[in-house]
Amino acid sequence: MSNEACAYCDEGAALDAFGIKIYELPASKVVLFKEQSHKGRVIVASKHHVSEIVELSKEDRDAFFDDVDRVAKAVHATFHPDKVNYGAYGDTGHHLHFHLVPKYKDDEFEWGGTFAMNPDRVHLTDAEYDEMAKVIVANL
Repeated sequence: MSNEACAYCDEGAALDAFGIKIYELPASKVVLFKEQSHKGRVIVASKHHVSEIVELSKEDRDAFFDDVDRVAKAVHATFHPDKVNYGAYGDTGHHLHFHLVPKYKDDEFEWGGTFAMNPDRVHLTDAEYDEMAKVIVANL
């Protein structure tokens, strides 16, 4: 599969439009999602440019899921959500990635339902993104 025009592979303007790369793990890149209606939302993107989990070898798949687990633990330790939702779509962006979306019972908009992909409600300052990234990374 070609990595042409892939936000996760290129790490340029396309990624900057929605996220900030904050860390690299053995099998993935961790991206802080800029729209923070779900405080602590991150993306774990495979370092392999594949569209489907089934395109990874067993070893690469296990390593990717180890990274997802590690990031989920960091999100729980940092933000103490009531639940983390996991979304893996990629209908248009053909690069394997998981959205880790912390959910909180006091969220009047989305508790008990599917998370909105980009509700466009909460954006932070650069300093706030930096601070959030630091605490997530410290828990990795």
